[in-house]
Amino acid sequence: MPELPRTAHIRLDLRGPVLHLWLDRPRLRNALSPQMAREIVATLKAIADDRAVRIVVLRGAGGTFCSGGDIRSMAAAGAAPPSGAADELQQNNRRFGAMLEAVNAAPQAVIAAVEGAAMGGGFGLACVADITIATADARFAMSEVTIGVVPAAISPFVVERIGLTAARRLAVTGARLDGREAAAIGIAHLCVDDAAALEAAVREACNQVLQCAPGAVAATKRLMLRAAGPSPTPELLDDAAVCFAAAARSPEGREGTTAFVEKRKPSWVTQVK
Repeated sequence: MPELPRTAHIRLDLRGPVLHLWLDRPRLRNALSPQMAREIVATLKAIADDRAVRIVVLRGAGGTFCSGGDIRSMAAAGAAPPSGAADELQQNNRRFGAMLEAVNAAPQAVIAAVEGAAMGGGFGLACVADITIATADARFAMSEVTIGVVPAAISPFVVERIGLTAARRLAVTGARLDGREAAAIGIAHLCVDDAAALEAAVREACNQVLQCAPGAVAATKRLMLRAAGPSPTPELLDDAAVCFAAAARSPEGREGTTAFVEKRKPSWVTQVK
């Protein structure tokens, strides 16, 4: 049995060959935190060479997969640090990029079980799982632009998942998709009716994977990622983090995140007639 790390923002439940990894901040709708990103990376590192752990199931506690980044912390971000000093906003976004890289490259089969919201970073996590199963009433969105920030860390992985054309539409509109729509464009592989059907579908997917040799699964994933072309490079994710920090501190970013906290529409929202 692998030695799993102690965690505070995720919950780990190892059941034989299946590790259920729960995003566990239900009062914040499992909003991503830098600590959560670190814990996910540490967990995947701890099991990377252990073929006894054959599947990782990503879940969200409390009926919500992941509502995205912690927008209150973005709204509270101060001015850019002095030249040469560490930029916390930039570093945190880069940690989210590292988390997505780790999930994407995990040698185990990764299943994302999506119910409730999969927004922002949660949308990104759904896009790096090998098998993504969603309930029909799940909600997916690249919602960052609606609050004046940038889908920085997730964009390369979304483009890799569904292609540039579909990703661009979602990125510039912040459009919301339900589970059926997400399956239709390839974000999810399967859409089910409700939470009970989700449990059954996850169990069936696990049993399918467990028919396969774990070493062969790991090698196949590695080969397929190479065949798909260059994965998002560290340089690209570095640039994405810089872009995110600049956007979060811009007048648009401040207005958008403040409006979200105050539960009002940002100043730029209008309609054509």
